[in-house]
Amino acid sequence: MSTTGAMTSRSKVLRASFRGFAVIEKVGNKLPHPFWLFWILALVVVGLSAVLAAADVSAVQPDTDKTITVLSLLSKDGLALMVEGAVENFASFPPLATIITVMLGIAVAERSELISTLLRRMVARVPGRYLTFALSMTAMVGHVAGDAAYVTLIPLGAMVFRAAGRSPVLGCIVAFVSISAGYDASPSLTTTDVLLSSISTAAAQTIDPSYVVTPVANYYFGLASSVLIALVITVVTEKIMARRPDLETDEPTSGLGAEELGQVEITAAQRRALRVTGLVALAYVAVLVLIMLPSGSPLRGEGGSVVDSPLFRGMAFLLGIFFALVGTVYGRMTGTLAGARDVVGSMVEGAKSMAPILVLFFAISQFLAYFKWTHIGEILAIKVAQTLQSLDVQGWVVLLGLAVLVSFMNLVITSGSALWSLAAPVFIPMLILVGLSPETTQAVYRVADSVSNCITPMSPYFAMALGFIQRYRKSAGIGTLASFTIPLAAVIWIVWVGFFLAWYLLGIPLGPGA
Repeated sequence: MSTTGAMTSRSKVLRASFRGFAVIEKVGNKLPHPFWLFWILALVVVGLSAVLAAADVSAVQPDTDKTITVLSLLSKDGLALMVEGAVENFASFPPLATIITVMLGIAVAERSELISTLLRRMVARVPGRYLTFALSMTAMVGHVAGDAAYVTLIPLGAMVFRAAGRSPVLGCIVAFVSISAGYDASPSLTTTDVLLSSISTAAAQTIDPSYVVTPVANYYFGLASSVLIALVITVVTEKIMARRPDLETDEPTSGLGAEELGQVEITAAQRRALRVTGLVALAYVAVLVLIMLPSGSPLRGEGGSVVDSPLFRGMAFLLGIFFALVGTVYGRMTGTLAGARDVVGSMVEGAKSMAPILVLFFAISQFLAYFKWTHIGEILAIKVAQTLQSLDVQGWVVLLGLAVLVSFMNLVITSGSALWSLAAPVFIPMLILVGLSPETTQAVYRVADSVSNCITPMSPYFAMALGFIQRYRKSAGIGTLASFTIPLAAVIWIVWVGFFLAWYLLGIPLGPGA
């Protein structure tokens, strides 16, 4: 094929992609805010429960042979659940307390500037040949900061690439795709681990009331995935993206002013504080390990279990203490936290930042309480599981289909917790009944939910990334960003889903006890 023909084909693909994005953006913009979306779904459940209950829809639990029927929310008990139980529905929502506990600690680490300094340290003065991998791997570590990683790393990526004499636009792209497409891959535990495992536990307990999905359920897979995705992004960037001729027109591409250079590098005092903080972090982990060593340790579970133990079930509290401790140590050494009053102030600010999440959680908690009480999800799961069993569908085929479905759903519903709150009550019970563990279902969801983050214009961070790019390329638009992210996302999806299926087929544990 001639060069002209190849460019024409590429242009046609990009134009088709842009038209597709325009449709997604148009449809997505017509959707209500997730808060209202879950209330609308709750009303649908109310009406549907009445219809199905009148039709006497039921199913038989495979393990107990107990017949389950749909309960109507328009009955006396149903109305009591919606009115009298509203506060309890919210208070007992599994992710509510756990995410607040962890975020209070992370707020201290953020306010002390520990996280932003650590991220800058990881990419400052990295040799040019390793810069892309270093930036991508830093983003994997940066997932611990949640959405704050976007604000910190995208402009930092532009600056470090510019300092190396490379296109700052490419630096923005590498940082953005690494954070978004690899959002659920991290070498460390994050708030996402705590949040999703809580939702998964609630869904699994509709089948097995004693089942617990711990925050470390996918840790091994997440750790390996973080390295894999960083490598994939590095290879695609260096072999394909870096060779784009339009990058040569980006200005400026070399040299940093003193002010910008100061934003990348860290001071001697900050380096000392990082070293001390690192020692404190190691000491904290060492103390926990030492406490867990004796077979009769109070933090061990029944029969001396390590995984099913107070330590793992209380991981949210321990993570909160960890981030608060290291944040306080760093803040006191650098002066960003003057005393105990500032630590409390940091937590207050962190609690304020969670207000949008708490508002959304109220709507989600009511919807899930209604859905669970009516037994609609459980009956649906049994019916679909029986169909899959009758068709003798292989487990990996089911997981692949789920990955495709979630990837498309995420183009419109970009909140990972909202989408999992919607999907988990159906998918987890359904796949339990066909022999797939909640940890496995959660892992494939995390892969599919992550990759499409960088290509959907419905994500607020898509627009943010475009804004940073326009600092260096005034003419950049949605098409410009999509032309970079689509190829990267496509390769990451294929490699990561293939990696997950290989992991599953080989029977490698996804995490401790999983």
